[in-house]
Amino acid sequence: VLERPLGALAGLAGRLAASAVVAGARPLAALGRALPSVQGRARTGKVAPVVRGLLIAAPLVLVFVALFSSADAVFARITGDLFNWDIELGSLLERLLLGGVVAWVAAGLLAFVAKGEDPPSGVTSDLPRPRPALGSGEALTVLVVLDLLFIGFVALQAAYLFGGRDTLEASGITYAEYARRGFFELLAVAFLVGGLILALEGFVRGRTRTYVVAAIGLVLLTIVVLASAFLRLRLYQDAYGWTELRFYVLAAIAWLAIGAVITVVTVARNQTRWLIHGMLLVSFVFGVAFNLIGPVRFIAEQNIERAVNPKLVAPGGETGLDVFYLAILGDDALTVLAENLCALPALESRQALDSVKMWQGWIRRDEAGKAWQAWNLSRERARDTQLPAVCLLATR
Repeated sequence: VLERPLGALAGLAGRLAASAVVAGARPLAALGRALPSVQGRARTGKVAPVVRGLLIAAPLVLVFVALFSSADAVFARITGDLFNWDIELGSLLERLLLGGVVAWVAAGLLAFVAKGEDPPSGVTSDLPRPRPALGSGEALTVLVVLDLLFIGFVALQAAYLFGGRDTLEASGITYAEYARRGFFELLAVAFLVGGLILALEGFVRGRTRTYVVAAIGLVLLTIVVLASAFLRLRLYQDAYGWTELRFYVLAAIAWLAIGAVITVVTVARNQTRWLIHGMLLVSFVFGVAFNLIGPVRFIAEQNIERAVNPKLVAPGGETGLDVFYLAILGDDALTVLAENLCALPALESRQALDSVKMWQGWIRRDEAGKAWQAWNLSRERARDTQLPAVCLLATR
């Protein structure tokens, strides 16, 4: 090892780490080869791919069930009734999990040493390595299982997810809990589905029409999940107003929805190799749109409009304006506050005036901020904004 050049050492470390993660399957494959009769029956039977697919789908189902349960109280209640077994296992499950992880990593490291394929000192191998492959039967089984899970989630909770306030009393969920809960978990579901589709498209061997239909069906169901996340977020915004976090969560929902449409097209045309390129292009367009829209200015304008017109606030929501929150957002928000001093209620107008005057005084004294290297359009607007004299007299 010490005689290797730096590049070869890095390559060795990378192959060793990769083996620790994925090579634990090699002892299992060796066991299969050691039992030719069992292997022969598995090859000829039609049940073996389904069994392998179910084994692959099991951890995915657990992850999605956990996310759905965290996102939705009704689904959590149903799954709780199904899996609420009164069994005292203590720390057995944690110990088994830890032992399994350690055994898998150890098996991968031993398999790396036993295979003996490491190139000689100072030589890196350029021979292409065979890419792991997944049978179409296994991939189809994974997709069908997840499709059924997603269909069950959407079907059982359709009225609850999309019914709005009129379903809250029947479900026993408070307004705040319903509004605040779920959109982060449902976004995570969409991200995981995208990664799963990319992984299956990269490793599946022999795409069948049924496989394509199942994959597209999973993506379409994910769009319904995204619609649920959007409705929850919209309900929250109507009740409590806008923040930067809510703005970017909404942007993430839109980004994922566009990505889902691109995924459907690329999977149907067997061109998923262009999916990442398409998402990078969409990300670039979103970045340009953010700069044109000005998220901080948009948030300030929307919140001020809610304060001026309380009819825009949903029943049970919070009226008024959090001037101090807008003030910490920076130049764009303070410019909007200065432009709307006359329209704000008396208390918020006085708070906004104090914040704007203090901020303008600071940026006008900041000589370093006036240098051309530090030029910023939003700061220039905030520095040059004139406070209306009528409102100044009224707020004193």
